[in-house]
Amino acid sequence: MLQIYSAAMWALQPLLRRKLQRRGREEAGYLHAIEERFGYYTQAPTDGGYVWVHAVSLGETRAAAVLLQALRAAQPGIRILLTHGTATGRAQGVSLLQEGDVQVWQPWDTPAAVQRFLTHFKPCVGIILETELWPNWVAQCNKAHVPLVLVNARMSEKSMHQAQRLAWLSRPAYQGLSAVLAQTQADAERLQNLGAKVDAVLGNLKFDAKPDALQLAQALVWKEKFKRPVLLFTSSREGEEVMWLDTLQALKDAPLDHQDHIHAVHWLVVPRHPQRFDEVAALIAERGWKVSRRSQWTDGPNLDAQDDADAIWLGDSLGEMALYYGLSDAAFLGGSFAPLGGQNLIEATACGCPVVMGPHTFNFAEAAQLAEEAGAALRVEDMAQAVTTALQMVRFGPDENAHVQACMVFSQAHRGAAQRTAQALLPYLTTN
Repeated sequence: MLQIYSAAMWALQPLLRRKLQRRGREEAGYLHAIEERFGYYTQAPTDGGYVWVHAVSLGETRAAAVLLQALRAAQPGIRILLTHGTATGRAQGVSLLQEGDVQVWQPWDTPAAVQRFLTHFKPCVGIILETELWPNWVAQCNKAHVPLVLVNARMSEKSMHQAQRLAWLSRPAYQGLSAVLAQTQADAERLQNLGAKVDAVLGNLKFDAKPDALQLAQALVWKEKFKRPVLLFTSSREGEEVMWLDTLQALKDAPLDHQDHIHAVHWLVVPRHPQRFDEVAALIAERGWKVSRRSQWTDGPNLDAQDDADAIWLGDSLGEMALYYGLSDAAFLGGSFAPLGGQNLIEATACGCPVVMGPHTFNFAEAAQLAEEAGAALRVEDMAQAVTTALQMVRFGPDENAHVQACMVFSQAHRGAAQRTAQALLPYLTTN
């Protein structure tokens, strides 16, 4: 069955190249070093000893930053081979590299590409963050005697059922892992149902990430000029902005009292995917709003009353989520209002920004539940309820908002996973 899968992946390579060319028209990063994805490298072959860390996208790369800091402290001198699947992940990952480290694209999951990757870099261990598991990665690492460990591992109920439907392919992959370090007990049980060997439940690395202090300081400076609170729609997904704008229009047509009026706050939206920045800007403009883009700010948003009255701020920059959370008094959680499973709310709460989330948080179920129990997040049924709930939440200043303090308590209570994970990985690490 693995041979049939491998043949299909080999046949799909031309489609992958076309997809990369198409994506590259929107995000130039996808056009960089395309041949790396097929196991061809410009770097000279190495004598091995790399610790291969795979962080497929932006969220995993942020978790990798925390883990790498702990690994370097526990085992000074390790050399990192960092791989990604998305352009945003790779761009963020550049900041994690030190002298002697290497960064390339993840190998496409054919036996030949993975073999070339392993032969070229000779990693001593593979560390995969969260969910990204490929059958030939496991099979070829086992063949080359490279232990493969899934860390900060999570598995939703939906993903488990999908994997079970492909058990002929997924079960050997999970069984072939050397170890799994899960985020939660529920994740561990689902992974075990797929045949994985779960060594420990260690918590979520993302709780150990510290928000960018400079960005938070900048946010405080700008916020002093604001006369109204800020409500942020964070990591919005396709279709959700329409729900949000429809709700704002309904509120404009039938306003509540003056404190819950549409103009009682500044509105800010940060789309999850950067290739959609222009699309979301056009959507906002089509609805009759003015668009104030972060990329055009010099010293914060334009607060001129005439320009600002019907403006929506668009966060169209990368790597500035701490700035956006620092500016905001509450945030709607993207991905939770459409059945997409939600985005991670941990960074928001670490910045002291309470979260209002919709009904769909299955991708981060335990974090969402814990945040709700702690008072750092509120659960609502739909976007209309989210907007009215958030407007009521920010009627008073942050010092009087109990949810802000709950965010800080919640974040502090769940730290420590990075140190625990690094210690669990020490037996697999070697230096050159």
